[in-house]
Amino acid sequence: MTVRLFRNVSLVTPVDHGKPSAGERQRDVVRHSPGAMLVADGLIVAAGAERDVLTRAREFRVDMEVDGGGRCCVPGFVDPHTHACFAKTRESEFSLRLSGVPYLEILKQGGGILSSVRAVRSATDDELFAVTRANAMRALASGTTTMEMKSGYGLDTASELRMLAVIDRVRRETPLDVAITFMGAHAVPEEFRGSPDAYVDLLVQAMIPAAADQGLAGYCDVFCEEGVFSVAQSRRILEAGKKAGLRPRVHADEVHDTGGAALAAEVGAVSAEHLLAAGDAGLDAMARAGVVANLLPATAYSLRKPYARARFMIERGLPVAVATDCNPGSCYCESMPFVFGLSVMQMGLTVEEALTAATLNAAYAIALAGRVGSLEPGKQADFLLLDGETPAAIAYHAGGSVVDEVYKLGERVATRGACC
Repeated sequence: MTVRLFRNVSLVTPVDHGKPSAGERQRDVVRHSPGAMLVADGLIVAAGAERDVLTRAREFRVDMEVDGGGRCCVPGFVDPHTHACFAKTRESEFSLRLSGVPYLEILKQGGGILSSVRAVRSATDDELFAVTRANAMRALASGTTTMEMKSGYGLDTASELRMLAVIDRVRRETPLDVAITFMGAHAVPEEFRGSPDAYVDLLVQAMIPAAADQGLAGYCDVFCEEGVFSVAQSRRILEAGKKAGLRPRVHADEVHDTGGAALAAEVGAVSAEHLLAAGDAGLDAMARAGVVANLLPATAYSLRKPYARARFMIERGLPVAVATDCNPGSCYCESMPFVFGLSVMQMGLTVEEALTAATLNAAYAIALAGRVGSLEPGKQADFLLLDGETPAAIAYHAGGSVVDEVYKLGERVATRGACC
């Protein structure tokens, strides 16, 4: 057994109550300064006031002691929504959006998601892996220790399964924990243009069963939006996923209030994503059902859209998580510190609420809160040492990262923006 002691830190962590933190509980964090953590074989044995942890450490033979120099120690970021598996960026579309062309119009013209589909289908497995791994390692260097990745740029059975296999390879060959989502319902592919119901038939009858049989994905997601998949089509896809053992997630009400939030509540989704246009009734239904609101402020920033109503959601008792939405089109961003800053400065979250949103609630949004998301006994020793004394430094230092060191299972895996 390898035992490590991390001491002389300002320890700040959300408190896990066994369910996503909602309402006032989203601010429920504990602080210990000086604080410490005792870690055995990558798991936290004790975390809290330094004097208490040092007392507990006497029961063990400590192999290594790390002095944190008084720096703030927080859980590693959990990024619960990314499309980081892709083959090629789409800078040209960025210029189109800047000139005023709406995103859904770009999609209608064969750009957007469909452009990435053509790139993925023509890329080799190694080319796709190289881009995806690079995205993941940049995220790790900026403090993300757990992330979700979706398929969705294949849109046929073989290509979607290939994407899931590449994401699994990233999971196996990097330090990150990676949750895998099947999202064959990301768009209607060009070969089914004009017959979306036929593509839904293919998803339900062939693609979802094949993804479930592959055994890599844990979730099924769908883009429920005007011009993509209707509520009825989305319901059919998600119910087929549930039948195959894939937990539902929903891209809901990003551009229009189509009823996606209410659908997420109806099908028992673990999370609903975006929610920029979600109405009060749908959000209240999510709160009653315990669905995590997974907000993506960097996407609103990139698309120059109004931000999701995070303050309203918290006041209505809806647990809020935040994520990067890292993708090659609408949001090329792998930085959770940037998302943290936007959450505080643009969505009105307090620093404590943003910390919970970027760690514990984000872990609940991908059903991994039993392992990650807070610095408590029994969980993984995934944590960050910051260049600052409080988590406020993450938002305060605009345009730069205050993540000094990144630890995964008690091992240092990155320092000052570079992976070890």
